[in-house]
Amino acid sequence: MQILKTVQRVPGGMMLIPLLIGAVVNTLAPTTAKDFGSFTGALMTGPLSILAVFFVCMGASIDFRNTPRILLKGGALLGAKLLTAAVVGLIVSKFLAPGDVTQGLFYGLSTLAIVAALNDTNGGLYLALMGQFGREEDAGAYSIMSLESGPFFTMVTLGLAGVVFPWQTFVGAILPLLIGIILGNIDSDIRKFLSGTGPVLIPFFAFGLGCSLNLMKLWQAGITGVALGIGVVAITGIVLFFADKATGGRGVAGLAAASTAGNAAAVPLAIAGINAAYLPVAASATAVVSASVVVTAILVPLVTAWWAKRLQLQEEVA
Repeated sequence: MQILKTVQRVPGGMMLIPLLIGAVVNTLAPTTAKDFGSFTGALMTGPLSILAVFFVCMGASIDFRNTPRILLKGGALLGAKLLTAAVVGLIVSKFLAPGDVTQGLFYGLSTLAIVAALNDTNGGLYLALMGQFGREEDAGAYSIMSLESGPFFTMVTLGLAGVVFPWQTFVGAILPLLIGIILGNIDSDIRKFLSGTGPVLIPFFAFGLGCSLNLMKLWQAGITGVALGIGVVAITGIVLFFADKATGGRGVAGLAAASTAGNAAAVPLAIAGINAAYLPVAASATAVVSASVVVTAILVPLVTAWWAKRLQLQEEVA
């Protein structure tokens, strides 16, 4: 049986499938974690600990020994995406923060879900598209863009919207990532060891996240997530397209970065663990962001390929 390959064929599958399994378990047998306790209960109720290790591994994969051109490209795309998330988050927070929509067509929509979906780029998808349509510096730019990973910038945006986080909380949110960055950049063997471990942790914390969800709510929030995913591609796609062009690119890298990373689905729970005001919306936000991951993973390759082929035709005519 080729279980792993089958899961990997699904957009965001390593995050989405375990999350769905966890939701099924929680819906059909909601007392499982309490009944079995011990290691089983810890796996089902303790995804934050796994997330902390995951962010250390993600940090270790970031290599700062890059050329100025890569720094310029990555910095422009990173800044453009974070600025877009901040502006949209500030606007939406006037209507939703810190709660969410509890009924109707946009069930589960919240400032937390929107900012988390906008902030983080799907690195695997971006690198795959750059390998097919991009240039060397376009692919290298992701080493800078990967600083998006984790809850830190989402906290910054929510802070701008008026949510109070103690300074120790900000430091604590980014510290695991910084530790990974430092270790990975002073020892290449540590980078190789830790960066290869990160992906292994994804299905485990995804399962734990799923164990906090109910299938009915997951389905309702998933519909909202589809709309959010379309919005992520449309809004960040336009901004990143022009940011890419402004740094000498062709717009291809910008469009390829207009996605939601699978890691972003872990951010709502991480934020809720830091600020209890977000606990009521963490589960629905997780479902909404997860749906956005899938939608953007489908739309972004289509949009990027369309623009790349259009550029190719223009070059052939010229």
